[in-house]
Amino acid sequence: MPSSTTPRLLALGFAGLGLTTALAGCSTPATGGGSDSGTSVDADTSAEYADGTYSADGSYNAPSGQESITVEITLAGDVVTDVVVTPHAESGNEAQFQGQFAAGIAAEVSGKDIDALAVSRVGGSSLTSGGFNQAIDSIKADAVTS
Repeated sequence: MPSSTTPRLLALGFAGLGLTTALAGCSTPATGGGSDSGTSVDADTSAEYADGTYSADGSYNAPSGQESITVEITLAGDVVTDVVVTPHAESGNEAQFQGQFAAGIAAEVSGKDIDALAVSRVGGSSLTSGGFNQAIDSIKADAVTS
């Protein structure tokens, strides 16, 4: 006959398994440099943009408050040929995350149509992408020809 603690141990075991699964969804992938970005498959790429180099600031909310970055991209035939992100944070976690984002963004967006960019996390930084996407929207508004 099973003891009265068996159902409790089973319940605790399943609860622990659920917690482990939930936390695993929050972790950085072991491969790929912590990136979860790239292009949107459903993006409308019919807009046309003037070739050139464009720059815009983008801001986002972080635990430390309002943060921002500067994004400079070069377009040729609507394709991103170069990208530079300049972090504005000077210390703490935000400076670290912005630096990681800036170091990894070129690998994610170079060679892609500007309308297909869908950046969500680069180099383990997920909040900085909000500022990046905001800057890209501003750049698209400045560069659009049609």
